[in-house]
Amino acid sequence: MPINRRGLLRAAGAAGATGASMAALAACGSNTGRAGGSSSRTAHLSHWYHQYGEPGTEKAVRRYAEAYSKADVRVQWRPGNYDQQTAAALLTDSGPDVFEVNGPTLDQIRGGQVLDLTDLIKDVQADFNQAVLAPKIYQGRVWGIPQTIDTQLLYYRKSLLDAAGVRPPQTLDELVDAARRLTGKKIKGLFLGNDGGAGVLGGTPLYAAGLSLITPDGKVGFDDPTAARTLAKVRQLYADKSLLLGAPSDWADPAAFIQGLTAMQWSGLWALPQIHKALGEDFGVLPFPADGPGGKPAVPVGAYAAAISSRSGNKAAARDYVRWLWVERTDFQQDFALSYGFHIPARTSLAAKADRLKDGPAADAVRFAGQHGYAQPLLWTDAGRVAYQDALSRIIKDGANPESELKAAVRRTRAELDRVRKKP
Repeated sequence: MPINRRGLLRAAGAAGATGASMAALAACGSNTGRAGGSSSRTAHLSHWYHQYGEPGTEKAVRRYAEAYSKADVRVQWRPGNYDQQTAAALLTDSGPDVFEVNGPTLDQIRGGQVLDLTDLIKDVQADFNQAVLAPKIYQGRVWGIPQTIDTQLLYYRKSLLDAAGVRPPQTLDELVDAARRLTGKKIKGLFLGNDGGAGVLGGTPLYAAGLSLITPDGKVGFDDPTAARTLAKVRQLYADKSLLLGAPSDWADPAAFIQGLTAMQWSGLWALPQIHKALGEDFGVLPFPADGPGGKPAVPVGAYAAAISSRSGNKAAARDYVRWLWVERTDFQQDFALSYGFHIPARTSLAAKADRLKDGPAADAVRFAGQHGYAQPLLWTDAGRVAYQDALSRIIKDGANPESELKAAVRRTRAELDRVRKKP
């Protein structure tokens, strides 16, 4: 399937490219619009997007580009491994001028591959959702402008909870208990994905316990006994056989929830219209519930960002275009978020004005994202991510000891942070 915006919330990293693959990218991206062309507009810009799965998105972004009168903007719609394509292309002179990115990554920023965009959004920076903006900031400068927000939520079936005398869970302990009580011969209490949640939950339980992946001062955020206690409770869901496993489709698809295979499901905001169409008002949404005295509800959020390549031959024109599209044209920003799929505008003022987000579970989702949202930190690089995800999988699925698994993940993450700090 084409990548879509929900992919932001999965752990992903740009892989290196061989010389041959970079050459191939240069060839397929050679029509960048940096020179020539028949347009009377003086500047030529290429703008890369990954291949969205939502119908209508490609036509929309081409319409936005055509509406810009100060440059000839040529959209490239990129199927395949977009992150890898972009990472390779940024090292060549054949890459994009403007591109969307699941980042920028720390290496792209420190390697001088992207331009500082702080001045473009300085007057409206406070209007952006600060959780999704945070990973786009390094050393106080903004390197990417968030486009639209995706988030994940806990969906619950009101009628099923009412019939079982279960209230919507407000704590992780209540979630474990509710999932157990809602499980029957033909239904499971909770669906966290066919792997029991190891893939999708990521750092969410840590944030719900009042911890983090990386602290604001750049240290390991889960080097705390609380982390093991919280993940042991997530494991309990699996051990209790309260989780739906082996569903026809995975967590991103609400089919299991709609078909009554589970009373609760962790899924994305994109699923809300489909669920509402099928179930009417018989559902609600919640953040991942808090755990422990220092805990708080947690909602993972993510956003592709608009960035500018430092190799662009039209830097000034690219900056003007990005400011126009992602700062000034709020009508296009709202259209992009809500007309093709179901997402939250990256700017809080636009989210507050959006009619589709004013009532019911949609309004709750916006509120939860604003109050409890967290995004993966910029310093959360692939090495730490893989170490933690492997530990989480072994804890949930194999019943491995949470303390020893997390100690190993902490050591690997700390070593990675030391490496990053030493790197020039």
